[in-house]
Amino acid sequence: MLNVKIVCVGTLREAFLRDAVKEYEKRLQAYCKLTTVELKEDSKLPSAVEGKGYKIALCVEGKQLSSPELAELIESGTVTGQGNLTLVIGGADGLPEGVKAMCDYRLSFSKMTFPHQLMRVILLEQLYRALNILNGGHYHH
Repeated sequence: MLNVKIVCVGTLREAFLRDAVKEYEKRLQAYCKLTTVELKEDSKLPSAVEGKGYKIALCVEGKQLSSPELAELIESGTVTGQGNLTLVIGGADGLPEGVKAMCDYRLSFSKMTFPHQLMRVILLEQLYRALNILNGGHYHH
């Protein structure tokens, strides 16, 4: 089974965001083992990101992909990452350049800026969609 780690700066304070995250975490159980690492500060990101696996940094200057393209990236990345995928969300100031350099891919969801707490929900939804696509599901249609 695919091992997915989401590394993010900050905690979810709003109940509606926590509820959305819980819902997607529940849905993702069918496709992967999901671990979330919440950090209080950017300085702890490098140690949380290092290790084995394919790493994707979420940053505005990254490449924008369609949902099927994200599914392909995850499929090819997890082959090279030996079944381990790490997705990294920065704090209010984004990701430090050193952390981006540790990653194999830079992904952007939009040219717009989203609050990092909301980005976690968006990321989980797109991760669920991508894994559903890879497993022949109908969520995407």
